[in-house]
Amino acid sequence: MERIKNEIMEAINKYSTIIIHRHVNPDPDALGSQVGLQHLLKHSFPSKEIFAVGEEVDKLLFIGKMDIIPDKKYQGSLVIVCDTANLSRISDSRFCLGEKLIKIDHHHDYEPFGDLSWVDASYSSASEMLADLSMGFPDSFAMNKETARSFYAGILSDTGNFMNGNITPRTLKLVSRLRAYDFQPERIHNFLQVKSKISSRLQKDILMSFKVTDKGVAYFIITEDLLELYNIDRNEASNLVNTLSTVRANKIWAFFIEYPANIRVRIRSRNTPIDSVARQFNGGGHPFASGASIDSWEEVDQVIQALDKVCP
Repeated sequence: MERIKNEIMEAINKYSTIIIHRHVNPDPDALGSQVGLQHLLKHSFPSKEIFAVGEEVDKLLFIGKMDIIPDKKYQGSLVIVCDTANLSRISDSRFCLGEKLIKIDHHHDYEPFGDLSWVDASYSSASEMLADLSMGFPDSFAMNKETARSFYAGILSDTGNFMNGNITPRTLKLVSRLRAYDFQPERIHNFLQVKSKISSRLQKDILMSFKVTDKGVAYFIITEDLLELYNIDRNEASNLVNTLSTVRANKIWAFFIEYPANIRVRIRSRNTPIDSVARQFNGGGHPFASGASIDSWEEVDQVIQALDKVCP
């Protein structure tokens, strides 16, 4: 991995224009890693042009806004894709227009891509990976509070407020170094935890009516009718997936969210490996553990049965 990190540094040093992408339907880690890297590079290399592109999510604008750039900016550029397991999920299809492509991701490498690929599932998040990279090259990178704030938001979200089993001593060490910067972490906690009145009502409905198997696999189905009933968008609804983690008996929990063309699946677990199931169902061309999709309601039962088999 040190070789890959060094090669990434060489590429960053070489290119004068760097464009950063991440996955569609971004969560706080996708945006935290993308925007954090943008802040880091801008602060460290003020003469370079650094852009972050993709669709915006209103409720996550506190992490950062996206840039609107013309296609010509990609000519001779370095493109870095953060927190994205496969090509079909990259937000803004122009990622292929650059001269060199780098993948940085903490999910398992189901679909390798890029001229350089740094994939390491031992990290809690892509934000943790980039925090580690930045602190591993102190002579090249100049950390600031905006960078630390973005990385912290990504780590906080993907570790479930530091409650998930993906936290390691390295995670806590990096977080302690990020906290040395005066970015008011309590405000990030508030942004991520405070819910709208509508969202809180849906959360109550989820806890009242979710289903659970005898093995401890909990699940909830969010249909288009339910979204209309609560007047809530899919992103806000899907972010409630960890509501099911508050029930102690739940060992694995999943959301099935209806979209016009498919059903998006979000799955989490309490110290139970789910990689084998994620590899089994790739309806959207990528593992649903990282936010993929299945094609029909009939597959819901198949997913639940597969999760039951790995549930201890």
